[in-house]
Parts: sequence; structure tokens; C-alpha cells
Amino acid sequence: MINGQVKSQTISGEQISNAAVALTKDKVVYDPSYFSIEYPNGDIPAGKGVCTDVVIRTMRRCGIDLQQLVHEDMKARFGAYPQNWGQTRPDSNIDHRRVPNLQTYFKKYWKVRSILISGSDYSPGDVVTWNLGSGITHIGVVSNRMSLDNLRPLVVHNIGAGQVLEDCLFNFEITGHFRYP
Repeated sequence: MINGQVKSQTISGEQISNAAVALTKDKVVYDPSYFSIEYPNGDIPAGKGVCTDVVIRTMRRCGIDLQQLVHEDMKARFGAYPQNWGQTRPDSNIDHRRVPNLQTYFKKYWKVRSILISGSDYSPGDVVTWNLGSGITHIGVVSNRMSLDNLRPLVVHNIGAGQVLEDCLFNFEITGHFRYP
């Protein structure tokens, strides 16, 4: 690992998009429970997940372990991460499953893109974060599939109905737009 990334790992936005779209074939029930999981390459039980698990599983299908990358970065830069959960040290079971932590990691190691209101500004494989209101955050992966009017890319996310492909890019306040380097 070099600078928070896997050494010599080249992944295209199309690969990320295809991995995310493939997840929509798996039946997943929304479950925000805390799970003790293996480290590295740990995952919560199959058939369960939240929005962050879509991103984690997508990137894992591309050979990137966000659990390990976020955990290692949090060990090195714990104070740079949000302190919203009363933790005094990193927890490899949950840290990568929190949107604010992924945002912090992406801001450091991924390309930060502008937040714009045109669908053409978002590319397959981009990761978008949202504010749903009342302090609730959300995250999803931009796909290579387009809306019926061909103006917006569809997004793979899990907002409670499992891992789905939806026309929801501009349904909420966008707070982050990131691209794998």
C-alpha cells in the first residue's frame, strides 16, 4: 500500500460501474447493525447491508479493500476523521461503513470532483455522497446506465430497499463527488 492506495492498481470507471450494477442482482436487506467482521477483507453477512456496503462491495470486486485502507489511514490520522461516535481509536469492524469516514478518506486519496447539477458532469464509477437531512448521510456509485430521458446516470445505492439501480442522482443535496484516481 502506498499513500492509502493499493500499489499499481488501475481500475476504470466502467469497471467500477459494472461491479456496482452486478451487486443489484444480489438480494440484500437493509441492516445497519454493528457486526464483528474479519480483517482485512471482512464483510458483513451476505444478504445484509447499507449504502456504504454498496461502495465497499463494489470496490472489493475491483480488488480494493476499503476496510483495510480506511482502517490503516485512521490508525495514522485518527484526528483527521469525524469524531461523531465517541471512539477513542479506530475500529476495523465499522469505520469503513460510515459515510463521513469514507468522505474523509476519499478527499485525501481520490480525485475530488465538482458538485454540479448536470448529469453529464458525473461519470461511471464516480462515488457521490448526499445529505438526506437531519444529519443523515448517504452514498452511492454512479453507473454507466442512463435515466429514461438520457439526462442523468443511474446510481447504485441502498437507501432501504436493498442494492438498487435508480434515477436518484439529484434527489438529495450532494455533499461529495469523488473519482477513483
